[in-house]
Amino acid sequence: MTRIANIVSTGCYVPENEVPNSVLNERFTELGKPDIVGKFQERTGINTRWYAPDDWATSDLALPACQQALARAGKKPEDIDLIILGTDSPDYMTPATSVVLQKKLGAVNAGTFDIACACSTFPTGLATGSSLIAANENINTVLVVSVYMMRKLADPTDPMVFFYGDGSGAAILESGTETGYVGTSMLADGNYYKAWGIFSGGTAEPASVESVEAGRTTVKLVDDYPAEINLDGWPKLIRNLAEADGFSMDDVDQVIFTQVNGATISAVMEDVGIPVEKAHQVMDKWGYTGSACIPMCFDDAIQQGKVKKGDLVLFVGSGVGYNQAATAFRISHDLKK
Repeated sequence: MTRIANIVSTGCYVPENEVPNSVLNERFTELGKPDIVGKFQERTGINTRWYAPDDWATSDLALPACQQALARAGKKPEDIDLIILGTDSPDYMTPATSVVLQKKLGAVNAGTFDIACACSTFPTGLATGSSLIAANENINTVLVVSVYMMRKLADPTDPMVFFYGDGSGAAILESGTETGYVGTSMLADGNYYKAWGIFSGGTAEPASVESVEAGRTTVKLVDDYPAEINLDGWPKLIRNLAEADGFSMDDVDQVIFTQVNGATISAVMEDVGIPVEKAHQVMDKWGYTGSACIPMCFDDAIQQGKVKKGDLVLFVGSGVGYNQAATAFRISHDLKK
């Protein structure tokens, strides 16, 4: 019998500490950059962001979304067979953040691993978990969580902190025979690997007093990405999915994109011929939450009644690297709780 992964519940966590654009504008006005926040806001549609307590690590931030997803599924941590955690702001370089989360969650029967392809981690994690469920009779319940706390790895005087909000989102996958996981498409372009990242602290350049003082252990935008990288890449991913998995654009009920630029989302939806109303957005109220933004947006769309049982949902993400991924699911359960 064919084993198909189904999304049976979701969870989302938005921290309590709001940092609106007005606060950042005051900071950068004092630093002699009075126009930067307004320019970013106009370009992206981001109005605010939310921070977790300063003594939290990424695993702490992931925990509430996982607990909510488990509660909505009527499951206990011991029921999880596998945890897949996506982030590019881990607790440590090693060990994996997923194993720290396993300890904090009490998922004593779960294996774990991390996925580190930035903002494409959630569609990648869904595809990976679905494939493992399909191929292994002993893997039946998979927790996929994506989480972001990049602002703790940033220089607070760097204008790019505008884009770094904290948050986490999770989904529980279960094996079934109903239609669930549909397919995945992936792209990458390593020509841009030096454009944005933390370039000291790994084996290419181990951290040193010099690299810390020079700011190379904090996240930096070194070179702008071309505007067409998502304008071209996202439509290609969506069309690849549709062709490979036999659906049309008219069949798509919701597209959940990386939440960083509203204008890009609108342009891509027009390109592929799907009404922009079918692309739920949360960046105006939660800001850009990187690896976590797709599952957070998905959960919000569910709670607002925009995703229902039977819907075809596409998850389309991209992030530094440059990595891009899209995954399609037919929703087989009533997820609103």
